[in-house]
Amino acid sequence: MAIMVSVPAGITANQEATQSITANFNSTLSNMQAEINETTTLIQVQTSSGRNFEFGRPPSTSPDMSSGPPSFGSEGESYMNETVVNEISSIGGVKDVVEFLEAPSKETISETISTPFGRTFNISRAVYTITGVSLNSSLIDNYSVLPTNITKGESLQEGDSGVVILTSNLTDYFGVGLGDKVEIYGKYFEVKGIYEPSGSDSTGARALYMNITDTQTITDNAGNVSRLDLYAENASMVNDIADVIKVAYSDLTVTTYQDRLSNLETLQQRYKDNLSSAQSTLSQTQATATQEIIIAVVATSLIVLFMMLYTVRERTKEIGTFKAIGFSNLNVMTQFLLEGVLLSLMAGVVGIAIGYIAAPTLSSILLPNVFSSSSSSGGFQPTGSSLFGVTTSTATLTPELMLLAFGAAILLGALGSLYPAWRAAKIKPAEAMRYE
Repeated sequence: MAIMVSVPAGITANQEATQSITANFNSTLSNMQAEINETTTLIQVQTSSGRNFEFGRPPSTSPDMSSGPPSFGSEGESYMNETVVNEISSIGGVKDVVEFLEAPSKETISETISTPFGRTFNISRAVYTITGVSLNSSLIDNYSVLPTNITKGESLQEGDSGVVILTSNLTDYFGVGLGDKVEIYGKYFEVKGIYEPSGSDSTGARALYMNITDTQTITDNAGNVSRLDLYAENASMVNDIADVIKVAYSDLTVTTYQDRLSNLETLQQRYKDNLSSAQSTLSQTQATATQEIIIAVVATSLIVLFMMLYTVRERTKEIGTFKAIGFSNLNVMTQFLLEGVLLSLMAGVVGIAIGYIAAPTLSSILLPNVFSSSSSSGGFQPTGSSLFGVTTSTATLTPELMLLAFGAAILLGALGSLYPAWRAAKIKPAEAMRYE
């Protein structure tokens, strides 16, 4: 009975997780597509190490680059200095420039990564990302410089210093609320606003924003930036500007609208393949579940059958006595049927209780996991991780499933007891009394 209730619970959990991830995947891609479509004139320029703080590179030897303090988990972070920023800003066709300085938190966490080839290794990564932004009112008003989904407080404004806005999950990490102080790199900042990540940042990332001058100060990077958002005067000039930067600064990574669109298409295809794989695995899981439930039903019926046959044999004299004192065949048959149903009902209660506690474990043992299977091809992560901000579901017993299990217990008890009860009813009193 525990298996009979755990297997359907596992199937339901996999179905719900697949549906949830599919819906969230489509929503995330739609948001990313909308963001990309709104930035046809945007050119992103960043150091080669970019935001990959776990895997940095040695400081650049280019005279136009300056090396900042080592980041956690890397040999060194390279930055653009004021000279590079001014030269890029003066390229013909560049309308506006937004400066960013991104840095990892000092706090780190260890994670275990699985490769498609079955190998695992540990990495150390920053708990959150710090983004310093040049707070110019015209840039804030005209471009997507800061998060817009502010749920508490307000966003940063020109002239703000000593304040931050952070994601809601960081408030839990720091244990703070609006107006409280948080310690970043040994300095205290007031929480001015709290926001929810959206679009391409909706994967549960922890991040905070502050004035770029504050970031430069606490990380000892005065005058340095790690990323520039360039806005061309019109979309037709984007490729020319990007080509000039690529030729002049080979150490920099340049990303245009076409690059972002191509990356989105690659991401979309990769996850569509993985979703297709997950759906295929889910179908196999359902087939496996059907077989296991059939086996469990047959086993349950046979257990009741053999138990009641043994009971009838052991109580043959008692049956003869009942018939001798006037019990009809129907009376005897009914009594043994009720005994079989009662035994199955008691077993059902115990089985459901076991299933209620152990359903996640039993379902994971008995069924192939959709997301673990998909992750072998480099896609989804194992159960319990999150994809696009959705955590895979855990098998739980619903009231409907428990009621169905009770009904199945009664039915299987009746079916398993039917032949033994009929056999008991057919025993003749004289033969029963002589039975040893």
